[in-house]
Amino acid sequence: MKPSLAKGTRDFTAEEVSRRKYIINILQKNFELFGFQPLETPSFENLSTLTGKYGEEGDRLIFKILNSGDYTSKVNQEDWNNKSHQKLTSQISDKALRYDLTVPFARFVAMNHGKLTFPYKRYQIQPVWRADRPQKGRFREFYQCDADVVGSESLLQEVDLVQLYLKSFADLKVPVTIHLNNRKILSGLAEYAGITDKLIDFTVALDKLDKIGKEGVVKELLEREISQESIDKLDFLFTQSDDALENLLQLKEKFAGNEVGTKGVEELEFVLTRSVSLGVDIQNLVFDITLARGLDYYTGAIFEVKADEVQMGSIGGGGRYDNLTEVFGVKNIPGIGISFGLDRIYLVVEELGLFPAEATSKVEYLFANFGGEETLDALKLIMQLREKGISAELYPESAKINKQFTYAEKKGIKNLVFLGEEEIKNGTVTFKNLEAGEQKTVSLEEFLG
Repeated sequence: MKPSLAKGTRDFTAEEVSRRKYIINILQKNFELFGFQPLETPSFENLSTLTGKYGEEGDRLIFKILNSGDYTSKVNQEDWNNKSHQKLTSQISDKALRYDLTVPFARFVAMNHGKLTFPYKRYQIQPVWRADRPQKGRFREFYQCDADVVGSESLLQEVDLVQLYLKSFADLKVPVTIHLNNRKILSGLAEYAGITDKLIDFTVALDKLDKIGKEGVVKELLEREISQESIDKLDFLFTQSDDALENLLQLKEKFAGNEVGTKGVEELEFVLTRSVSLGVDIQNLVFDITLARGLDYYTGAIFEVKADEVQMGSIGGGGRYDNLTEVFGVKNIPGIGISFGLDRIYLVVEELGLFPAEATSKVEYLFANFGGEETLDALKLIMQLREKGISAELYPESAKINKQFTYAEKKGIKNLVFLGEEEIKNGTVTFKNLEAGEQKTVSLEEFLG
C-alpha cells in the first residue's frame, strides 16, 4: 500500500510546528492581555448542534461522522431507493466534526450560563474541519484562534476587538487592513431595494464579490430571483469611495426612514470614530459595504482582516451574533467574536520572511559519542545543561566522527561537543560551533556558565 495523505490535510515538520507555536504564543499572549480566558471543547458535536447555523452552503461543508455499528441495517430501504438525503443522514449519522469554534462556544454558554460571570470573555485555539475544496491557503483541517465576548451589547467590545487585531498583527509584523460592515446595513440595503424576503440570497451572493466580480454577483442575484430593478437600485455598492466615513454619509441619505439600516450605520460609525480616537490609522480600517461573510448568525458588526502585502484570502474574521444562544433555548445573551486563521497567517508570515530565527526550535549541543566510560561523563554533563534549560543530546552510537558531524549539520544543531579522555582528565570541554566553524576548549565551569 502506497502511503498518502487525505486531501486537504498536512503533516507538520519540527520547523513548521515550532513556527506555528511562535504564532500561537503571540496570539495567546494578546488574548490574555485583553482579558480573555482559555476554553476547549470536543472535536465533534451532535449534528443537530451544528446544522442550520452556517447557512445553506456552510451546512454542506460539515464533515458528518457515521454512526458506529451496522447502521445500514437500520436504514429504511425506501430511503435508499429514493436517495432522500435528509432522512438518510438522520439514520446513519448524528455526530459531526466541528465546523468552527463559535457554535460550540454558544452551546457551551447555553449549557453553563448559570455558572458564568458575564460579560464572559474566552479564547479558544483548536482545529476545525470543513469538507471544502482544497486550494492555496484553504484546507479541510485547520486551526482557528478565536476570542469572543458574550453577555454585553456595548459597542466598546467591537472597538476593543479592533485593537486586539491590530496589536496581534503588529507583534507578528504583518501589515493588515481590517474590513468592516454591519449586518443591519445589509438588512437595510435589502429593505431599500425591496428584497427583504431575499436577504440571505442577497448576502450570500454579495459575499462572493472578490471571487466572481460584479458581473458574477449580478448573475447570481438574477438566478436567485432578485429583479433587475432591485439590482439597479443597489448598483452604487460596486462604486464605493476609499473614504469610509464618506460612504457612511451616503448611506445615511439613502436610509432616510429606514430604521434598521440607520441603526447599522450609527453602530459602524461609532466603532470607526472611537477606534480613530484611540490612535488607529483610518487607512487600516475599510468600510466594505459588500462584506457579508455569508453566515446566518451575524446580527451586527462584521470583521474581515486581509494582509496588505500578500495575495491571500482573509486571515481573520468575525462579528456580532446577538441571537445565537437562542437556538439552544437560552435568550438574552448577546455575543461578539473574532477569529485568527492560523494556517493562512503562517503562509503570510512565511512569504514575507518574518519568522525570527528563534521561532525554529534547535538543539544547542550534540555530544559526540566516543564509546567507553566517556559516555557516562557526557550524560552527566548533559543532565546539568538540561537543568539549566539548555537543550542537549548524546549521539546514540559510537560511530565515525564524520557521521556524527553530518547528523548535527542536517539537524541544524549549533554545537558539537567533544568530551574525551583528555578533556575529562583536565576538567575541560571542547566544542565546535558548526555555524561559525570555530572550535575552542574551555573549563567545565566556563562551559556551564
